[in-house]
Amino acid sequence: MEKSQNTDRTFSHLLNKVPEVTVWFWIIKVLCTTVGETAADYLNETLHFGLTGTTLVTSVALVGALIWQFKSKQYVPGIYWLAVVLISVVGTLVTDNLTDRFNVSLVATTTIFAVILSLVFSAWQVKEHTLSIHSIRTTRREAFYWLTILFTFALGTAAGDLVAEKINIGYWKSALLFSGLIVIVTVAHKVFHANAIAMFWAGYILTRPLGASIGDYMSQAKADGGLGIGTTGTSVVFLGVIGLVVIYMARRESTAVQHSK
Repeated sequence: MEKSQNTDRTFSHLLNKVPEVTVWFWIIKVLCTTVGETAADYLNETLHFGLTGTTLVTSVALVGALIWQFKSKQYVPGIYWLAVVLISVVGTLVTDNLTDRFNVSLVATTTIFAVILSLVFSAWQVKEHTLSIHSIRTTRREAFYWLTILFTFALGTAAGDLVAEKINIGYWKSALLFSGLIVIVTVAHKVFHANAIAMFWAGYILTRPLGASIGDYMSQAKADGGLGIGTTGTSVVFLGVIGLVVIYMARRESTAVQHSK
């Protein structure tokens, strides 16, 4: 009987198109957001793609990854996290295009993306009656999920840059600030039993500026308040760690399925 229940839980999870929310989920999420920041800068500045070229290349790659993700019948770690890395880059570029090309202020972009994200959440709630990520089993729910992810990255980029650069708190202090806010969200959920879905999305949004602050601190020149590692070194390190974690998560999924049989 116990094995049957475990099997039901395992295959119910596999039908879901997103991973379980574990500590590994949050670790790799922060790593992906860091890469989103540094990889965009690497393509734009180091490889001289320019803002337009970088946006086009990464957008095409994202569309391809999402098609692959939507066609998959279940959660596949490699496909899913590839899409997250790419949507992190594109979300960063959405904000960068508005601020660098069209001179929209960071205050305005933060406000705009907060409003858009609220509208996406509202539409999702009206259509599906839940914002839970534990039942992403239909194309429409998955579409809402990835649209939400895109705008959490765009909002997180704008808010992170606003705090670190416009308000001039600095990169490492910004990382501490957003880490503190994530701790508050965690305590609110674990200790005071705040709504799990609301706390999940609050944490998801906050990890974006946290990762961006870490990426900027590591990659930016020492004269600009960073460690001077550069976008190349930072991107390579974090992509390598992401790859190792994804392999580990894939093996865990495979082991869970085998044990359930």
